[in-house]
Amino acid sequence: MEDEILLRMQDIDKVFPGVRALDSVSLEVKSGTVHALMGENGAGKSTLMKCLFGVYKKDGGKVFLKGKEVNFKNSKEALLHGVAMVHQELNQALKRSVMDNMWLGRFPKVARFLPFTSERKMYKATKEIFDQIGLNIDPKTVMSKLPVSQRQMVEIAKAVSYDAKVIVFDEPTSSLNDREVEHLFKIIEMLKAAGCGIIYISHKMEEILRISDDITVMRDGKHIATKPAKDLTMNEIIKLMVGRELSNRYPPKNHKKGEVLLEVEGLSGQYNRLEEATFNVCRGEIVGVAGLDGSGRTELLETLFGVAQKRDGRIVLDGKTIKNRNPREAIKNGFAFVTEERRATGIFGILDIRENTVITGIKKHLIGPFVSDKKCKKSTDWAINAMKIKTPGQHTKIRSLSGGNQQKVILGRWLIMHPTVLLLDEPTRGIDVGAKYEIYQLIQSIAEQGRSVIMVSSEMPELLGVCDRILVMSGGRLAGEVVSEDTTQEEIMTLATKYV
Repeated sequence: MEDEILLRMQDIDKVFPGVRALDSVSLEVKSGTVHALMGENGAGKSTLMKCLFGVYKKDGGKVFLKGKEVNFKNSKEALLHGVAMVHQELNQALKRSVMDNMWLGRFPKVARFLPFTSERKMYKATKEIFDQIGLNIDPKTVMSKLPVSQRQMVEIAKAVSYDAKVIVFDEPTSSLNDREVEHLFKIIEMLKAAGCGIIYISHKMEEILRISDDITVMRDGKHIATKPAKDLTMNEIIKLMVGRELSNRYPPKNHKKGEVLLEVEGLSGQYNRLEEATFNVCRGEIVGVAGLDGSGRTELLETLFGVAQKRDGRIVLDGKTIKNRNPREAIKNGFAFVTEERRATGIFGILDIRENTVITGIKKHLIGPFVSDKKCKKSTDWAINAMKIKTPGQHTKIRSLSGGNQQKVILGRWLIMHPTVLLLDEPTRGIDVGAKYEIYQLIQSIAEQGRSVIMVSSEMPELLGVCDRILVMSGGRLAGEVVSEDTTQEEIMTLATKYV
């Protein structure tokens, strides 16, 4: 029915220098439904939403909200008209409180004609929204003290606070654990019941098929298909997304385990909750790290790499005790670290792809005291081809790439360093199934070369499909160790809750 259509985007075009990001794309969202938007990284999903939200100016097409044509010039205008967006890459004032972030740009005043902000009104309004959606966070907490997952939930609460009729969720579960995902789905059901139209962008097939009413698939900036979710299977969606069959989600394990390369004994963090982690990793082995959010998974990698200070413990690499007191020393010792938060701690947004690729290995690209343009170009060409990065060229600003392509640049940056031990924290977060498979293949090839990989992931099927062994963290401690072929998700979850 025509009156059910809450949002209509018609023949939207967007061109960036050297690339047509959107080519006459149309989308319709009905009230009280979840409309999933799917496609590989670089397919144009986020670009389409940014055109809706006023972040980008569209080059063609029309947008209708409740039958009336709209053309938002910026995100504030979109929010005032009832269109909200929860971005995948969080952009928050980390040194301010949760409630400051909630009401930024619209602080409640003590009185209508007075310029003073009412902390009491702000606290009360924040608490009411948190209670409404079941969020147990103190509004006065400084944002930087919250884990990424809770910061994500604050962004979701902020979208709800605008009383929006259309809410875009861009990879909302990428940093949430299973319990928090279930909580999010309850919030989405509440919003559906209130007549909201939800646009849901995710690469996680299982959750898409579970919560969506309709699914639109995009490929290379074009609309490929829109179908009811009940009429599609996982394999059919993948085929629409990548234009080919993808029979196996994980590549075969062809790497062979050698002798012990890395030994970690009683590793504890000085200022984090990591306590007495003891394990080893062999040459040619991929070791996964599982656990709930806040279990110490990230802290383990950060302490190994010297980002976080070590209190106690030994790190032995190839029979030699090393310190890794800081990242510079860790890199010198053959360690590489792909962080979870690519925007905050991974990319240099104002620099181009070439600069982002060679920045950690600048000494390898010198001729005398000067940086060799030829060497930098050669390394970047290798990274672009090996990682299949979609970009108009090496001098494209990295911030203009999709999240998945940014992640590929970061991986390429470390791979040109030929690390002995590769530490990966959520390496496929926010990446589509086709690109995930390519990254899994790269991880396998590193192991085949006799190097060691330690990989943190929130997706248990991924850990089971890619890793040889899995370390399970709980409450900052190593709760157990399992062999991927002989374990189950239930056993891993039991260990993950051991010290909670």
